[in-house]
Amino acid sequence: MEKALEGIRILDMTHVQSGPACTQLLAWFGADVIKIERPGEGDPTRSQLRDIPDADSLYFTMLNSNKRSITLNPKTPEGKRILTKLIEMCDVMVENFAPGAIDRMGFPWETIQQINPRMIYASLKGFGPGPYEDCKVYENVAQCCGGAASTTGEIHGAPMMSGAQIGDSGTGIHLVAGILAALLQREKTGRGQRVTCAMQDAVLNLCRVKLRDQQRLAHGPLKEYPQYLNGGFNGTVPRAGNASGGGHPGWLMRCKGWETDQDAYIYVVAQSQAFAALAKLIGHEDWLTDPEYNTPEARLKKLDKVFAEIEKWTMTMTKMEVMGTLNPLNVPCGPILSMKEIAQEPALRKTGTVVEVDHPERGKYLTVGNPIKLSDSPVEVRRSPLLGEHTAEILRNLVGMNENDIHAARQQGVI
Repeated sequence: MEKALEGIRILDMTHVQSGPACTQLLAWFGADVIKIERPGEGDPTRSQLRDIPDADSLYFTMLNSNKRSITLNPKTPEGKRILTKLIEMCDVMVENFAPGAIDRMGFPWETIQQINPRMIYASLKGFGPGPYEDCKVYENVAQCCGGAASTTGEIHGAPMMSGAQIGDSGTGIHLVAGILAALLQREKTGRGQRVTCAMQDAVLNLCRVKLRDQQRLAHGPLKEYPQYLNGGFNGTVPRAGNASGGGHPGWLMRCKGWETDQDAYIYVVAQSQAFAALAKLIGHEDWLTDPEYNTPEARLKKLDKVFAEIEKWTMTMTKMEVMGTLNPLNVPCGPILSMKEIAQEPALRKTGTVVEVDHPERGKYLTVGNPIKLSDSPVEVRRSPLLGEHTAEILRNLVGMNENDIHAARQQGVI
């Protein structure tokens, strides 16, 4: 079957996580992603958090599937010539260097447009234009500046980072959307364009419900937050622990074995539509006729007692038994799945969400598969490339260099 982006060439000048997450998704969609790396060193994550000596780290392999690698020093005259040819031959160029780095290499947007008017030039930065645009940003910085950290954490505790990489991988996925839109528009106009995405902006987009709540505060307290019952509000959206943050109250419940298993928990949403069934199940049918419990509005003032009674019931069963009991009653719930449980889940292997890949240095390892499924374009996740593995192939087939030229470039340290 033809891949969705088959025939599209991506010049991948990204490193670490945010940019590689973007280009990996494009590679899964079928684009030919050519990753440019520094000769002798490569992407710094090849050696970061290394668990097997002299082998590419899982940090690198899990962000660079289905790509080709070429080593190139674009700061040399011959390196500039090669990069110019690659820009001419590719459809999209993606970079996440520090602000101005690509310009200093001699390739500002205006030059790229002259080389290839159809080129889509996509950049991922920490901040958009403004007082902080020259600042370097990493995952946790993005979570702080995008509003996530201030709204995450225990009710009276310090701000807390999310375990999900919403700043890095989250921004990379946002950038994919921009690239795909630019490719679609190019079909109509024949012209490429500049695509930019700031990590602060992407994190804020993922926190939009908290910006919603900030504005709601001007019209009264946020009744679904625990602070409604204890502590009140101080003019800004508070940290809410495990409150659902939506129109239906929810909380994290201990399950059987919680004393020794840190993941023996399940999240239960006391949705109004299923509350009657839930109340009957836990032995509180009396709530259905009690005016202090029988309406969602009345229950807001009793949520701590409601969840305490639900937890008494959940603690009598394992989290999977609780899920198996609540699901037929349409009570929304979700067990806390550890990374070990996710890695061993057969259903995720069957859907390609978790895949096993063989690597010449590492042997077999698990990695994530494409989370976006296309019915006519199934994805085979292939291993990440070794450093410079495809250098000669790319220089020969795309740049038009012969073996003598390639040998000379290698001798000069260009590749």
